[in-house]
Amino acid sequence: MAKIYVATDVLGFFALDEAGNVVDKELYEKKPDMVAARLMELEKSNYVPEIVKLIERIKPRAEKVVLEDPELARKLVAAVKGVEIVGESPSHILVEFRRNFPKYLGALGLTWDEYQKFLFEVSDLVTRLKLRQAVERRDLFIAQAISTLDDVDKILNLIASRIREWYGLHFPELEELIRDNKEYVTIVYHIGHRSRIAEDALKKILPEMPEERAKRIVESAKKSIGAEMSDWDLEQLKIYADIYLNLDAYREKLATYIDEAMKEVAPNVRELVGPLLGARLIKLAGGLTRMAFLPASTIQVLGAEKALFRALRTGGKPPKHGVIFQYPEIFRSPRWQRGKIARALAAKLAIAAKADAFTGNFIAPRLKEELLKRIQEVKTLYAKPPPKAPTQPAAKTPPPPPPPKKGGEKRPPPRRERGRR
Repeated sequence: MAKIYVATDVLGFFALDEAGNVVDKELYEKKPDMVAARLMELEKSNYVPEIVKLIERIKPRAEKVVLEDPELARKLVAAVKGVEIVGESPSHILVEFRRNFPKYLGALGLTWDEYQKFLFEVSDLVTRLKLRQAVERRDLFIAQAISTLDDVDKILNLIASRIREWYGLHFPELEELIRDNKEYVTIVYHIGHRSRIAEDALKKILPEMPEERAKRIVESAKKSIGAEMSDWDLEQLKIYADIYLNLDAYREKLATYIDEAMKEVAPNVRELVGPLLGARLIKLAGGLTRMAFLPASTIQVLGAEKALFRALRTGGKPPKHGVIFQYPEIFRSPRWQRGKIARALAAKLAIAAKADAFTGNFIAPRLKEELLKRIQEVKTLYAKPPPKAPTQPAAKTPPPPPPPKKGGEKRPPPRRERGRR
C-alpha cells in the first residue's frame, strides 16, 4: 500500500486505502462528553490518543499517511516515528468517504437514525463547551472590571459633589481651600463641625497636607460665615461621607485587581499604556482576541466612534484619536503632534495585542523603546506648528443688472440691408 488516508468522524477514525476501502479503524468510546472533548482538541489541531493508536497500527502497511489537517499532520510527525505523515486538503478519497458514509454504518452496527441522534448530542455538547470557554476568557472579566471602575468613579463624583454642597452650607470657605474630593470628605467624616478643626487634627487625618494650607483652613474656620450645624445634622452627613470613603477604598482594590489581571492576560498592552487604559481598550474592542485582529487605524479611534461616523456622514475631519488620548505623551503634546503620536502608539498596540493573544511572548520593552524613539522624532521634526494655509479672498460677485425703466424697454431700430432701397 502506497498511501493510507485517515478520515475523522464523530465516531472515531477510519483508515482508507487508495480505492476508498476501510482497512482499519479506531473508534471512540460511546461517551458523548469524552467525544466532545476529543473534537475540541482536534479543532485546535491537537492530536488525541485514538489517532496515534491507529497510525501506529497502520504504519507497517503504509508508505505515507494522509490527513486533512496539515497542522495536525505536522504535530503527529513528532509523535509517531517511522512513517511519513502529510496533510492534503481537500482529499477526493475522504470527500467520497463522507459522501457515501451511510453505507459504512451497517458494519458498525448502527442505523442512520442512531448515528444522527448521537451526532446531535455530541454537537450540542461541543457548542456548550465553546460557549463556556468564550465566557470564561479572562479578558472579558477585565472588560467588566474596567466598566465597574468607570461606574464607581461616576458614583464617587456624584457623592463628593453632594457632600461639598451639603457641608458648604456650614463651612463654604473650605470649597476653595480643598480641591481633592477625598481630602474634603475625610475632613467632613473625621472632624465634622468647623469649630473642631485644628492643625493637629488635620495633620492626624491628612499627614501629607502642607502646614501653610492647614493654617489657612483653621483661620477660615474661625471666620466662616456659614450656618451652624448641629451634631444631629452632621450625623447624616458623616454616614454619607463614610459611604464615599468605603467606595473609594473598593476602587483602589478594583484597580489593583485590574493591574494583576492585565499582567496575566495582556502584559504587552499593559506595559505600553498601563493597566487601566489597556483594559479600557480591550473592553472597547470586545476582547483581547478581537483587538488583535483590528488594524492599527481602528485601534487609534476606539472610543471616538460617534465622531468618526459623524465625519463620514458629513464629510468633516475624522478624529485623530479615541480613548488613547489618555496616554500621557499624547494629551501633554501640542495639538499638531497628537495625531502622529497616536498613530505610532496604535501601531505598537496592534503588535502588542497580537503577541498577547497568540504567542504569549513578552516583547513590550522593544516596542516601548521604538515608540519612545518615534515620539522623540515627532517632537523634533514637528516642533513648530504647521503654517496656516492662506485664505483665498472671496470671488467678487458681479453687480446686479439695473432695473428696467418704466414704460418698457425700447428696441433698437432694425438694420437695413445694403442694396435695398
